[in-house]
Amino acid sequence: MSLGAVFVSEVIGTAILLLLGCGVVANVALPKNNGTDGGFLMVNFGWGLAVFAGVYAAWKSGAHLNPAVTIGLLTQSLGDEPVTYAEGVEITAASTMVYLAAELIGAFIGAVLCWMAYKKQFDERGEAGSLGVFSTGPQIRSTGWNLVTEALGTFVLVFIIMMFGKSPAGLGPLAVALLVVGIGASLGGPTGYAINPARDLGPRIAHAVLPIPHKDDSNWGYAWIPVVGPLLGAVAAGLLAIVYM
Repeated sequence: MSLGAVFVSEVIGTAILLLLGCGVVANVALPKNNGTDGGFLMVNFGWGLAVFAGVYAAWKSGAHLNPAVTIGLLTQSLGDEPVTYAEGVEITAASTMVYLAAELIGAFIGAVLCWMAYKKQFDERGEAGSLGVFSTGPQIRSTGWNLVTEALGTFVLVFIIMMFGKSPAGLGPLAVALLVVGIGASLGGPTGYAINPARDLGPRIAHAVLPIPHKDDSNWGYAWIPVVGPLLGAVAAGLLAIVYM
């Protein structure tokens, strides 16, 4: 597969992931929606099904949709077992950069599409915050512990995805979707479980540039945590996979 095809696949899949993922948060958080106040479990299931759709859309490229998955596989490739990013896509510096760029761009596009779908609800929200629709934030601000939470959630995500490759269950995207629901329900409370650097950073950039009335701060002081935390968790998952698999 050409790197151009990989780029397009990852952009489309990640855009769909973020359109539906940010969309369920908007449905719950913004006023004058059928889903207003639907609760955190509705958000968990919405994100899980967003992953389900995104994985199917990006099947050609292996559906990483997440720099943490890419970095986890890159780390795993340091072991003796042959690892590729997808069928016909070798792990190289060039292919790594293509995945990372496509994931970030797709996440930005998906967030913009979500804003378009909920434009009137954003306009009607008054002084209520808007950033929570796009990106995550902690319930209790603690840099070290917020970092630990994001690293742990991402470790579970990436390591279990690697284990899916060894499983005969054949559930495919459904297994990943249910995994995301489980992580959200179990570990999502403290920080909102970004577990995906592109998922948080791309929409945060979109929030910063979109013409949203009464827009709150994009909280750039926290923005590095849902990037670094997931990458640390992904590296740990890749290292464990080398030993365990």
